[in-house]
Amino acid sequence: MGKVLTQQQIDDYQTTGFVSPIDVMSEDEALAYAQRLQHAETQYPSDLRGANRNNAHLCFKFLDELAYHPRVLDAVEDLIGAEFSLWGSVLFIKEPSSSHFVSWHQDATYMGITPRHFVTPWIALTPSTRQTGCMSMIPGSHHNDIQPHEDTYGADNILTRGQEVKNIDPSQAVDLILKPGQMSIHHAMIVHGSQPNLSKHQRRIGFALQSFMPTGARQTIGKNYWSPVRGRCAQASDVALKRPNHDMDPTGIAERNKANKNFSDILYHGAKTKRDY
Repeated sequence: MGKVLTQQQIDDYQTTGFVSPIDVMSEDEALAYAQRLQHAETQYPSDLRGANRNNAHLCFKFLDELAYHPRVLDAVEDLIGAEFSLWGSVLFIKEPSSSHFVSWHQDATYMGITPRHFVTPWIALTPSTRQTGCMSMIPGSHHNDIQPHEDTYGADNILTRGQEVKNIDPSQAVDLILKPGQMSIHHAMIVHGSQPNLSKHQRRIGFALQSFMPTGARQTIGKNYWSPVRGRCAQASDVALKRPNHDMDPTGIAERNKANKNFSDILYHGAKTKRDY
């Protein structure tokens, strides 16, 4: 029995590569965070678009609160132990009636982290359903090695390279339906993706903490820009990123820009082109 997860959920995670749903906060609290995000988008539009949806927790206090939410961290601890750090975050937003989707992929493919036993919590701030384009997982696929990925750069594919694993049988997929305030956690190696948001009026907003790294994880491509979370995960050449004091404080902006430059260099390492993702 863990701090948040039952022993059955922990065992299921080991077998399937994901656990869902996990209650983090009330629906009203989650929708309030979504409203704060909408206000921030209005006030700072260029800072929450494109590549600046990466690592926004470094310069927006309300996203920092989510990244360090005790229930999120306790659930992560149940899966990877009491010592871990945070590599980054991504806001995955699908507008109503949009054609944007996420192709079948494995997170660990381009992240440059070894060993590949890290986890990603995905927090729903609005309903994440089949209609709005929830995530789907291929159970047990995390037991395999990295699969060949094709860089498609598809215009509607919101992954960096539009990277895609071919020959996936969608009939095997499990849809992770989440209410606002719930989250899922998935393994770095699991094959997953999501479909477009077919809703007429509902935005689908997910905040992915990508990812929490257990002690001993190391970056092999770029710089070690990680945020300390629990325990002692320090390594040679690590740089601890500072948490924001308030929304868009100068230090927070500088930390986000530094992290995003490193993020881009890692994720696009060896790529033919870079996009604003």
